[in-house]
Amino acid sequence: MTPVLHPAWPLLLVATLTFRALRRALCRLPLPAHVRTDPLRTWRWHNLLVSFTHSIVSGIWALLCLWQTPEMLVEMETAWSLSGYLLVCFSAGYFIHDTVDIVISRQTRASWEYLVHHVMAIGAFFSGIFWRSFVGAGVLTLLVEVSNIFLTFRMMMKINNAQDLLLYKVNKYVNLVMYFVFRLAPQVYLTKFFLQYAGQRNLGGFLLSILLMLDVMILIYFSRLLRSDFCPEPVSNRKHKDKFLTE
Repeated sequence: MTPVLHPAWPLLLVATLTFRALRRALCRLPLPAHVRTDPLRTWRWHNLLVSFTHSIVSGIWALLCLWQTPEMLVEMETAWSLSGYLLVCFSAGYFIHDTVDIVISRQTRASWEYLVHHVMAIGAFFSGIFWRSFVGAGVLTLLVEVSNIFLTFRMMMKINNAQDLLLYKVNKYVNLVMYFVFRLAPQVYLTKFFLQYAGQRNLGGFLLSILLMLDVMILIYFSRLLRSDFCPEPVSNRKHKDKFLTE
């Protein structure tokens, strides 16, 4: 069946509209004092609330998928489960929603790194959605959402000027551990797999190119995280403080 007529389109549409509805619902929640006075912070806060929700759901879902279908860790191209397939559709819907949200909110310039990431993620997930190949690899990549739970929580506390709280200081160490376990380690494992095996095939070569670009982005984000939380600069010397990616 051609991608144009593929039955996955309704799933993607439902997932995207679900996140749109979630954002509208979350906008009704009261805002912290440091957030409500700044329109940019308000938008960031709502955007991060949706991201936080997606990370919790998809991170736990990815762990359950790998527990239920452990062969996904080995047969990343051919291993398949309905739960894993729906997870990939669910997360693709989130990335579509977030891309649209950034564009219509006129945050494209400040958030271009996220847009690049989202386009690459959507392209990679579509291989699993429309060709049912590498669903296992897609599920494995979504382990990163476990790390994103703590990373997004950190960003929300920074937007709320809560860096002096004990909770922030504890979270920054937990976040560092989670970054290693659920972001760097799976990425190294996936890169090794695609270099040794999937890179020999056309679709595998396409996914390998995306993976290598994501490797570079992840290392850049990691260096920013270390610099921001463990080697911070004076506030007066920081640049681009309106950037969406809060360091």
